[in-house]
Parts: sequence; C-alpha cells; structure tokens
Amino acid sequence: MFGPFEVYLVSVSADSYGQSWRMSVRWLLLVMFWAVPAGVVAAWVVPASAQQNVRVPVEQGGRTLLLASQLFKPATTTGRVPAVAIFHGCGGPGQNTARMAGLLASWGYAALVVDSFSARGLKDVCGRNWPSQADAEVRAHDIDVALAWLGRQSFVDPARLAFMGYSYGGGVALLRALSGQSDAAAPPAAARAAILVYPDCGLAEAMGPRLAVRQPTLFAMGALDDWTPVPQCQAVIDRVVAGRSLIETRIYEGAHHSFDALGLPVRYLAGVGNRSKPGGCCGAHYGAHEPAWKQFVVDVKAFLAKALAP
Repeated sequence: MFGPFEVYLVSVSADSYGQSWRMSVRWLLLVMFWAVPAGVVAAWVVPASAQQNVRVPVEQGGRTLLLASQLFKPATTTGRVPAVAIFHGCGGPGQNTARMAGLLASWGYAALVVDSFSARGLKDVCGRNWPSQADAEVRAHDIDVALAWLGRQSFVDPARLAFMGYSYGGGVALLRALSGQSDAAAPPAAARAAILVYPDCGLAEAMGPRLAVRQPTLFAMGALDDWTPVPQCQAVIDRVVAGRSLIETRIYEGAHHSFDALGLPVRYLAGVGNRSKPGGCCGAHYGAHEPAWKQFVVDVKAFLAKALAP
C-alpha cells in the first residue's frame, strides 16, 4: 500500500463549474502560464541575475541537439550546492516548472529546467498522438545528460543531485528512478533522489514484472487524477521487489492532474491522449488545487532536505 496520506477537507471538482468546457490544450497551457495570483508569484520569484539561459547538448540519431534550458542559482552560496534537474510535461516548460525552480533556488539549490521539446521541433504532445514508449526512452537520455551537465558546474556538488519530472516528464523520470533489474546487476543511480509529480506510470509497463528502486523516490499525486491515476502508480509500486523502503508517497485529497496549475479552474479536456484508458484515448480533468500545491511544496522541501543532506 501507499505511505502516509495527506488529507484535505477542501475539494474541487469539474461538476462545480457546470457543464464541461472544451478548449484547446495549447490555449489551456497559455492560461496556466499566466494565471498565477500576484501574491503567489512574490513567494517564488528569484532575482533575474540568478537565472541564466543555457544549452545542454544531447546526442540523438548521430547529431547533437542543444536543449534550451534555464538555470536557477541560489542568491548566495557557500561552497558547492546540491542541484535538481526538472523535466516538464506534455505541454513543454511552463509556469509550474519555473515556479518550482524559483522555490528550489530560494531553498539553496541550483535548479535546471530542461526543455526537451524545442530542439526537437515540438511544442506540445498532449493530444491524441500521446508520446510512445520509444519517445519516452529517447527522452530519458535527457535526464542522464542534464545530471552530468549539472555535475560539471563549479558551484554544484556532483554528489548531491536529484531529478524531478511532471506528468509525461514524470513517467520519463520513472524510467530512471526505477530499474527493471532487481538484483545486484542493476546499474547505479545517477542521482541521490527522484521526485515524480503526477507521473505517467503507464510508461513503466515495459520495464518488466520485478522492479528495483535506484534512489529515494517521492511520488506526489492527486487523489482525483484521471489522467495519470493513482491506481496505475500503485500497480508499479507493487512490482518493486528491491529498495521499496526508499519510496515515499503523497496523495492529495481533492486534487486532480496538475494541481499546481495555480489560478486555473478544473476543467475536462476531451481531446487529450490518456494512457490510462483503453487504446490510450481520450480525455481527462486538469486544474489547480491550491491546498494540495501548498502541501506539495512542504513535502518536496522536506524530502530533498533529507535525501540531499551533506
């Protein structure tokens, strides 16, 4: 079974907004990017001088792609700092990944938000052509190169690295957080911690029936998520036979997929791909639940403080 549950009395459902409102995924992502309350913004924005646009090279198909990335650095550092690589969902980098990177910088971490899409000519892949297993396997290499890039930076402690993935990016991160080899032959972890935020756990199906956890791993999910549902991730955890004690779970009552999309009411998206449904199609709820997001921030901070302690 899952670990401790975080339960809230506040609930938000699509029904409370009347009939479902169909909108394009791209428009929705644009709304998510901008619809953030001013009081919330002040809590996570870091000085512009602490942010830097960088390129992370990755080899693919015999050529080098330069992944556009944004590096957030703590305002002040003493010695080398721990670092977290962040990987976006099916809509590309957004306000949620930038917000988390700003929070991490305010806690004393370096954070690298990696754009896996623009160098590959992609904008969003949330529609019916949901990313395939092969797409995810290719993208998982982005995690390897991003962690290696962070480890080479003079201000980063290469022994204190973590990675964090959201939704589709969380499913890709799952491919690195777990191993399909459940014995001593399993490859060593490239990082000391992994955070999977409402991850696409369907991507773990190809990893086999016996899994091993490679490092402390936090699953953070909404109880009402019907896009990347809790039972799908429960089934993955049930297959873990080595290192299961390294898994922590947080399930936020009343929360749907993308509970951190602050300012965006919960809506039903009829046209999105959904790996948890027969044939991978279609439809899911999506939208903010601020109490869940606030508890999620507390949980992430505590998890990283423990997992990346000097």
